[in-house]
Amino acid sequence: MFTGGSMAGAGPFSEAAVARLAEERLDHRFKGLPPDAGGLTVGALAAERRPLFTGGFTTPVLTLSSAALDHNLALMERWSADRGLSFAPHAKTAMAPQLFARQLARGAWGLTAATPAQVRVHRAFGVRRILLANEVVNAAALRMLAAELAADPAFHLLTYVDSVRGVELMDTALRAAGATRPLDVLVELGTDGGRTGARTEAECAAVADAVAATDTLRLAGVAGYEGEIPDADTGRVRAWLRRLTALAVEFDEAGRFTDVAEIVVSAGGSSWFDAVADVLGELPPLSAPVRKVLRAGAYVAHDDGFYRRRTPFNRHPDQGGLLPALRLWAQVVSRPEPGRAYLDAGKRDAPYDLDLPEPQLVRSARDGSVRSATGLTVVALADQHTFVELAEGAELEVGDWVGLGLSHPCTTFDKWQLIPLVEEDGTVTEYVRTFF
Repeated sequence: MFTGGSMAGAGPFSEAAVARLAEERLDHRFKGLPPDAGGLTVGALAAERRPLFTGGFTTPVLTLSSAALDHNLALMERWSADRGLSFAPHAKTAMAPQLFARQLARGAWGLTAATPAQVRVHRAFGVRRILLANEVVNAAALRMLAAELAADPAFHLLTYVDSVRGVELMDTALRAAGATRPLDVLVELGTDGGRTGARTEAECAAVADAVAATDTLRLAGVAGYEGEIPDADTGRVRAWLRRLTALAVEFDEAGRFTDVAEIVVSAGGSSWFDAVADVLGELPPLSAPVRKVLRAGAYVAHDDGFYRRRTPFNRHPDQGGLLPALRLWAQVVSRPEPGRAYLDAGKRDAPYDLDLPEPQLVRSARDGSVRSATGLTVVALADQHTFVELAEGAELEVGDWVGLGLSHPCTTFDKWQLIPLVEEDGTVTEYVRTFF
């Protein structure tokens, strides 16, 4: 379990709550783990340092590389700091408090959440600076947020607004909840055909006016997400980002930020953070210090598909590169016809929304030797099976283990409640708990 590092970047974090995860008892809820570990605590099993392939693990089993994880955390900490960005990684990717701790120890300014339910998980582990990158109009959720703000004066929460009606609903719910502190909000700028966010600057101004008319909300800045711009390319993304920064300047010149100590301008998923850094770096001085917040989240595990193709480091190889940290191991359970094999992992174990898994390694069931998965291609997934096509001459036997590279970490972590963290030699040293 995580036991060291400073949480100074985002204020107090409950290392004790993270440590208590090691006290959870293992049982039928946790797939892939050794059946003979039932009844042990997570910490006791981790202390055994079992080898992945001979330690009794069942397949399929998802693994997280310790070396790749550490590399990715260090790279983005350095990259963000070098560009004057405050990093609030989107923790929806893994929803794993042990990874929250590592991210905060690596200098994260705060963490980003996508839903009020995710905020509850963050708060259960003491996270005190959260950017809720979504609109919240549900009254029960707003009561919860108001209660969290009232209970902890040091808790800082930011969330989005993109409509006058949304502001009305928030104000009504917060008044009914007896909110004692204003909720800081960022006006979200969107784009036609994209995701959420007001489409025009005039609409953004109307939303800001609605916020100013309440005493339950406080305008703290502007934000948006460039990752859903239709037909996104460098030109379109940079043009939209300049609209966002111009909106911040316009709001400041109109005196909309007189009640805040700093102005937040936030953007940045995992595909365009280079453009975000460049354009946010062009912001002129405003009436208060500007907090430029990057929210990329997939970096923590990266992948062997979508983000391997889309990472900004492809455009800037001199700045480094992220490493894929996730690998799914499955066994061959059937070879019923030439050129076809079936593995014991499926849609309930592997992501398939962007790409199918990629066979990378084969571990022989006969002698434990490991070789490249040359000639193997995943052609389909069923609920519990992976369909593998074999090129002529490719070797694969029933019982062999196949290591699969995955595409899209956000739809990988949510399929696994407890994930072995492995060293390069296959030794399992920790188990990462997720909360979805």
